[in-house]
Amino acid sequence: MLTNINTFARASRRGFLHTAAITVAAAIPSTSTSRVALTDEGPMPDLGGAIGWLNSAPLNARSLRGKVVLVDFWTYTCINSLRPLPYVKSWAAKYKDAGLVVIGAHTPEFSFEKEPTNVENALRDLKVTYPVAIDSNYRIWQSFNNQYWPAEYIIDAKGRIRYHHFGEGEYDQSERVIQQLLKENGTSRLDGSTVNVAADGVEAAPSRDAGSPETYVGYRRAERFASPGRLAHDSPKTYEPPARLSLNRWGLSGSWNVGAESAVVQRASGAIVLRFHSRDLHMVLSAANNGAPVRFQLKLDGAAPGDDCGADSDSDGMGAIREPRLYQLIRQKSHVEDRTFEIEFLDPGAQAFVFTFG
Repeated sequence: MLTNINTFARASRRGFLHTAAITVAAAIPSTSTSRVALTDEGPMPDLGGAIGWLNSAPLNARSLRGKVVLVDFWTYTCINSLRPLPYVKSWAAKYKDAGLVVIGAHTPEFSFEKEPTNVENALRDLKVTYPVAIDSNYRIWQSFNNQYWPAEYIIDAKGRIRYHHFGEGEYDQSERVIQQLLKENGTSRLDGSTVNVAADGVEAAPSRDAGSPETYVGYRRAERFASPGRLAHDSPKTYEPPARLSLNRWGLSGSWNVGAESAVVQRASGAIVLRFHSRDLHMVLSAANNGAPVRFQLKLDGAAPGDDCGADSDSDGMGAIREPRLYQLIRQKSHVEDRTFEIEFLDPGAQAFVFTFG
C-alpha cells in the first residue's frame, strides 16, 4: 500500500498499484552498476516507542552506530509489504557479516495486527529472522515522519539517513545503495552482484495484467458496493446479491454486521461476490468466533476454481480461516480476464477486511 496519512484512522492502501514506487535521491543514474548520488536526509530517529521487539533485544540509534541500517516499514497482511519481503530477507542474510542490520518496523493497519502474538506467528510463518520492532502505537512511524507502506530507509554508519524508497520495485537500486554505504564504511571484498529472488505464494511478483484496485469491506473505506440498498453501519442486516456485476463492483448476500474496518458473517451461508480482473485475488480474513476455524467455499464464474485455486484453497474451492492474515484464494494459471468471484462462508464468524490483487 502506498498512501499519505497522518493518523492510523486515516490509513489506506489505495493509490498504490503493484510496482509503482517513489524514490527520493539526487540524480539517480540510469544504470544499476553506477554509484547513486545520495543526500543527507538527517539523523536516524532513536527507534523508541515500540511495544516490544522480536528476534532481538531493543535497538536504538546509539547501539547501531558503526553499522549500515535498513529500516523497513511493513505490516504482515499488506500484499505490497509481502512482495518485497524476499529481497529484504535476502539482503539481511547476504550482508549481515559485512555490517548491515535490517530492522522491520511492523506498523499495523488493522486492529488484530497490533497484537504481539499475531505478529510473532506471522514472522514464524514468513521465516523472518531479523529484528522486528512491534510499532503498534505508531511511535517509530511518526519519528521517521513516514506515510507509506512499504517504506525503506537506509542509514549510513554515522547514523544519517542517506536514501529512502516508497513502494515496491527498484530492488537493484536499493541493494546498490546498501553496497555503496558498506564500502563507505570500509567493507572490502564485497560481492557486487544483486540478489536473484524467485518467490512464490503471496510473495510472488505481481502480474502485468491487474485491473482491480484494493477493495475494502468495512464501511469506513468501502467503495463500489452493488447490493440493493446501502451498507448498514454496526448492525446486522440481511443482504441480497447484486442482480449483475460490472468490473470491480462487489456485493453481500446473507446476514452480515458491517463495521468500520470489517464485516462479520452472522449466520452460515453468508457470501461476498466480486467482479475482478487480475491473476491473483487475496483477502484479509479472520475468524471472530473465539478462534474456531471458519470453513469457506469459492467459485469462479459459478464453478469450482480447479487449477486456478490459490495457496489457501483447493481445486474444489474449499478452505478454512484459522488465523487472522492475508489469504491467497485465486491464482489464475492461464489468460487473465474478467471473472466473477464468490466466497461463501459455511460457518458463522468469518470476518472480512479487504480484497487485494496481483
